[in-house]
Amino acid sequence: MADHVDRVLEQWAAERPDVDAAPMGVVGRIQRTARLLERGLRDHFAAHDLQTWEFDILATLRRSGHPYQLTAGGLVESAMVTSGAITNRIDRLVARELVTRETDPGNRRSVLITLTERGRQLVDEVVVCHVENEARMLSPLAAPDQEQLAGLLRTLLVGLGDESVDAA
Repeated sequence: MADHVDRVLEQWAAERPDVDAAPMGVVGRIQRTARLLERGLRDHFAAHDLQTWEFDILATLRRSGHPYQLTAGGLVESAMVTSGAITNRIDRLVARELVTRETDPGNRRSVLITLTERGRQLVDEVVVCHVENEARMLSPLAAPDQEQLAGLLRTLLVGLGDESVDAA
């Protein structure tokens, strides 16, 4: 079984046999896989009238536990976007009545973003089919292979400097 990246590697081997292009095989496959997964996620969320970033914010608030509330700064860390971008995103979610925004009574310089009941119901509904969609996308790999891949990718991410971020 061959994929697009195999052809690219064959071309490099023919044109530059002095260069070991094996790293291109790994990185190229990760990039192509990421694009295909992103498309699958985007299409899935669109069917639920959501964009991927909207689900990410709603899910971050939901998994934070009751009262499903984080500071805007906590969301910035979790979403890895600029504070300007998160402000715009929160504005859009407020307009859809999926979250509320209020000044933190304990720190007037901080803003609290809270999942509304409507937002909680939406994310609770969508997360079930989201996980089913991800399982479908990963179905070419058997469960043990998925576990091995997750471990290898974790090792690579940590090696590249990725760290666990506590959004709370």
